[in-house]
Amino acid sequence: MRIAILVEGATEMAFREKLRQFLQSRLEQKMPKLDFKPQHGGIPKEGKLKRIVENLLDNDGYDAVIALTDVYTGKQDFKDANDAQEKMRRWVGKNPNFYPHTALHDFEAWLLPYWTTIKKLAKHNRSAPSGLPETVNHQRPPSYCIREIFSSGTRGKDYNKVIDGVAILKKNDLMIAIQACPELKAFVNRIISLCDEDQIIS
Repeated sequence: MRIAILVEGATEMAFREKLRQFLQSRLEQKMPKLDFKPQHGGIPKEGKLKRIVENLLDNDGYDAVIALTDVYTGKQDFKDANDAQEKMRRWVGKNPNFYPHTALHDFEAWLLPYWTTIKKLAKHNRSAPSGLPETVNHQRPPSYCIREIFSSGTRGKDYNKVIDGVAILKKNDLMIAIQACPELKAFVNRIISLCDEDQIIS
């Protein structure tokens, strides 16, 4: 099984190895080949997305394509996760091997469950944002919350999406974020379901 995953850019690339380790532990011999395809600034829209998906499936030999977009793009492109997924489906058309998914409101929501680690890295004791990680919204998306604690902390360095993203995830159990973030669970379960439905996370 070969799966192409369209991602926005650097932040999701930091997540790649942690995801692979987690999936390998569950899927073992059924582990797919995952190829992250960074789009450098956002998942393409309309006809461009359709062409990319069809090329990956028809010409590059992938069995499935997953598109993973933030709901918060800085441009108010999407109202919510459902709106983002519906638009991507409409742009690509009825393709049974294309699966749209979202990070709500951005990738950093999936880091918020590890606030204790974030505080240690930032060297600041700020309280975690209130509510569930994926309810942090357009007005103050999760990436802003993490950026703020790093800029306020005594570490003396701003938040770096790739370096600090890897550091936050490194020694933590991905299942913690999966159970706290329904959109992350849906994304991980999509990959699992394509390979071994018996291993889907409840």
